[in-house]
Amino acid sequence: MGRHETSFPEILDVAALRAKCDFIASAHAEQREPMRQALLAAFKQANIAGRAKARELFAGDGGGILCAERISWLQDQLITVLHDFVLNEIFDAANAPPASRIAVAAVGGYGRGTLAPGSDIDLLFLLPVKKAVWAEPAIEFMLYILWDLGFKVGHATRTIEDCIRLSRADMTIRTAILETRYICGSEVLAAELETRFDHEIVRNTGPDFIAAKLAERDERHRKAGDTRYLVEPNVKEGKGGLRDLHTLFWIAKYFYRVKDSADLVKLGVLSRTEYKLFQKAEDFLWAVRCHMHFLTGKAEERLSFDIQREIAEALGYHDHPGLSAVERFMKHYFLVAKDVGDLTRIFCAALEDQQAKDAPGLSGIIGRFTHRSRKIAGTLDFVDDGGRIALASPDVFKRDPVNLLRFFHIADINNLEFHPAALRQVTRSLGLIKPQLRESEEANRLFLSILTSRRKPELILRRMNEAGVLGRFIPDFGKIVSMMQFNMYHHYTVDEHLLRAVDVLSRVERGIEEDAHPLVAKLMPGIEEREVLYVAVLLHDIAKGRPEDHSVAGAKVARRLCPRFGLTPKQTELVAWLIDEHLTMSMVAQTRDLNDRKTIVDFAERVQSLDRLKMLLVLTVCDIRAVGPGVWNGWKGQLLRTLYYETELLLSGGFSELSRKERAAHAATMLSDALTDWPPSEREAYVRLHYQPYLLTVALEDQIRHARFIREADAAGKALSTMVRTHQFHAITEITVLSPDHPRLLTVIAGACAAAGANIVDAQIFTTSDGRALDTILVNREFPVDGDETRRAASIGKLIEDVLSGRKRLPEVIASRTKVKKRNKAFTVTPEVTISNTLSNKFTVIEVECLDRPGLLSEITAVLSDLSLDIASAHITTFGEKVIDTFYITDLVGQKVTSENRQMNIAARLKAVMADEADEVRDRMPSGIIAPAAGTSSAQRTTKAET
Repeated sequence: MGRHETSFPEILDVAALRAKCDFIASAHAEQREPMRQALLAAFKQANIAGRAKARELFAGDGGGILCAERISWLQDQLITVLHDFVLNEIFDAANAPPASRIAVAAVGGYGRGTLAPGSDIDLLFLLPVKKAVWAEPAIEFMLYILWDLGFKVGHATRTIEDCIRLSRADMTIRTAILETRYICGSEVLAAELETRFDHEIVRNTGPDFIAAKLAERDERHRKAGDTRYLVEPNVKEGKGGLRDLHTLFWIAKYFYRVKDSADLVKLGVLSRTEYKLFQKAEDFLWAVRCHMHFLTGKAEERLSFDIQREIAEALGYHDHPGLSAVERFMKHYFLVAKDVGDLTRIFCAALEDQQAKDAPGLSGIIGRFTHRSRKIAGTLDFVDDGGRIALASPDVFKRDPVNLLRFFHIADINNLEFHPAALRQVTRSLGLIKPQLRESEEANRLFLSILTSRRKPELILRRMNEAGVLGRFIPDFGKIVSMMQFNMYHHYTVDEHLLRAVDVLSRVERGIEEDAHPLVAKLMPGIEEREVLYVAVLLHDIAKGRPEDHSVAGAKVARRLCPRFGLTPKQTELVAWLIDEHLTMSMVAQTRDLNDRKTIVDFAERVQSLDRLKMLLVLTVCDIRAVGPGVWNGWKGQLLRTLYYETELLLSGGFSELSRKERAAHAATMLSDALTDWPPSEREAYVRLHYQPYLLTVALEDQIRHARFIREADAAGKALSTMVRTHQFHAITEITVLSPDHPRLLTVIAGACAAAGANIVDAQIFTTSDGRALDTILVNREFPVDGDETRRAASIGKLIEDVLSGRKRLPEVIASRTKVKKRNKAFTVTPEVTISNTLSNKFTVIEVECLDRPGLLSEITAVLSDLSLDIASAHITTFGEKVIDTFYITDLVGQKVTSENRQMNIAARLKAVMADEADEVRDRMPSGIIAPAAGTSSAQRTTKAET
């Protein structure tokens, strides 16, 4: 509870500040308010200058802890000078007897002698038993000055007795007082609190405190996502962050009764190397946190995308081939977070050993602390210690390095948890993993067995990764440990993503994911090469961060690793093919027209066999599911199932143009038969409204709904109508629009959806034979409850009707309701336009790739309309901040766009829009299109319909 051991006179000239205060006191001796204002100005100037100097020094030396200590010291001096001035000049308490004096102490993080630039100041004002009449008014005066200076002050005014009583009942208060540090005032009073707190609270209560702190840590981790590998981590509260280091020190200070973390080396809790790791981790995290606070001007604790680049630059990171500066910085961050996890494990192991000697009551708090070990069948090197695998002797790894793999294998097959002391020894034995071990047939057999375990392979692989074994045993995996990708699509580091993908595969195989993935769950038992699938899932992103395409490079890595794992040449080539093609199925399903026969034919030619198709589907599902929460949804599942079934039909010889015509005729008959309550003539006329693509694409159930929808609109004389339906399983909401056809119809619908904040995932565009459009827009679901989602969808439908009818003008609606997402500004995506006439037999396919923003789809479709192009179908795909939108188009007479000059003009116009040079496009957006525009030919509508 001592003062700062180091002073920083370069930050603040304390004598000069005191002299200024003396001058203020003499100049305004009888004028309280002018004195207060002058005092406030002097302190404000000292604080601003001191913090500016701290920031300047920080920019020069980069010391995170040093910066936090400087700011804490500055705060101490300001409080001390203020305390002395208030007591001596305002309340005339300079000669008050020692027994009546108050003490001012720092608590919480400030109590550790470190303070981030934007952090709160937590103060404890200690009162004597017999407080003076001026005590509380003086404290109030000090607090008002601190608040007026802009500080966020957390404070408590208590007697020592209050502190002891409240500490017994409240663990938060107990922790705060544990870190109490005397600043100024009565040092005797502060010392008495320290002595009584140690004797009356800390002594013999270690188990309770440790239980509370570890439970508090676990809950904090749960709230923060329960992983240290989130790509926007919370530096203070997240897993592997500063709070975890503080928790270790709180426990150490409480249990081992130490005042400095360096004392843990003397006690043998940490080795000197481990303590240096503790210091390096703490200094790095403090440096990041201080940069965040300085950069944002507030107590920002989340390392968000929009500040990561600037902090990477401030810390001196540079681009390397395959990895940008920000990705290198974030990889370093996650490696430090992993080090914090290692230190936690090491510390808990030492704590358990100490408990075994001194504090039996701790058992059941940190784990199952029973030291009755029993033999494990089939091994003499490891024992079962209360349900956890432990080492039979300290030299088991040195005697046989294969035991580094066998340790995890035995834990898996015996369903054992891991003793922290054993994991500590694993980490200290990583130097034994050399080329000879990597090439060991037995070691690779054990690894493959772990990976393909029918229990929980992800759990064992995660422990191997945390201990450092996985990255050492597979150096290519080691390269992607803690590697992040600077985009909004991937939520985790690459290694975390791969382990989660393995977990999804395991859960599918164990039947846990049947409801979410019915087709994959049905196919999985029939896949004979399950080892191939598991290896492909683990390795599919192993070449991320390299200059070349990671799929191609990953296939090369697989060809080198698979023989080592014991796979045959045929199996090796299958793994390599799966990795090379692991993005193909997802991209085809989400960005191509699955009703276009050429799409299926081209995809089938790449896949070539049903076995490959099944395995690629499973890999694709695992990959998407492991990207992050909310990325997978039922709509993506539906697209993948459609692509699978269509391709399966072709690969099995059942797909032909003739069968397609027959299927369309059969669908028409089915629709007619389903409308049993309609008069025959009305039924026949209605069926003739629809063209082949509609009959083949839309499910019979939806066709019947559409029939009733159109019939009701016609009966009511409505030229314009909307209908909504929610799909909870698919996590999308369907909005169907019936309207007179118009070349800008999709533009208006997309703009209205953007204005309503609805994210479009797909658009089905159909035209009836009487010149009307029947367009179905699919948007991401927002609310979990169907009633709420239906109301939201209805409001979107109403907005679409208002814009189409001209009651509202689209540009104003978009401008008033949308704004660019702030986080997107942190990213750059070079606009790309690809125009192809080989992807479809009937259409020119335009694919655009650029940074997402509200209203983009509406602007793009407006340009396509300006260029006299007819959109047959649109496929909207969002990958975080990036969009890849695909449009199947023809010219106004239904032909492909083959002219190179025209293609170049289309690309140039679209790139201008994607670069947000589209104000004139927004201005040209139509106000309403309740009737077909003059000059819109029936040939245009028919061409669209006949697609």
